[in-house]
Amino acid sequence: MNQLEIMKARRSHRKFTEEPISAEEIKDLQRSALVAPTSKNCHSCSFVFVTDKEKIQALSQCKEAGASFIEGATLAIVVAADTAKTDVWVEDASIAATFIQLEAEALGLGSCWAQVHLRGFADGRKASDIVKKVVGISSESVEVLCVIGVGHKEKEKSAYTDDKLLWDSITEM
Repeated sequence: MNQLEIMKARRSHRKFTEEPISAEEIKDLQRSALVAPTSKNCHSCSFVFVTDKEKIQALSQCKEAGASFIEGATLAIVVAADTAKTDVWVEDASIAATFIQLEAEALGLGSCWAQVHLRGFADGRKASDIVKKVVGISSESVEVLCVIGVGHKEKEKSAYTDDKLLWDSITEM
């Protein structure tokens, strides 16, 4: 598939099989994270690749809603960035997360992004603090953007087609 076909095929997958992801596939996902562009080439992002089932289960409970699907993933990827390096860390980390998800699709894997930044619990606990504790990030200046659940897709979803795209979102001048 060419890049546009990969982008059109990429859909959020929240259900995965138990088949493990190979070491080579994990290395490809790591490469995709590291080649993502960053503002002023500052490389503020960091990534934690988690295959330990207990840690994956703990990550799935990092916020009140929207992360439970991570428990079924065979790989969870924590996408974080050092806020002291750049004021556009959210953008840098978002681009890296997108690169990871596109590479997952290119490998035939499913993925879904669980938002962590600015999320948490009604009692004030921050999802980012919980994730940092689970994966051992101690730096105060590092913030977690998201956790991406990755695994072999339980079922395929149809790709986007041109007739389903929101063409009225485009203005040409």
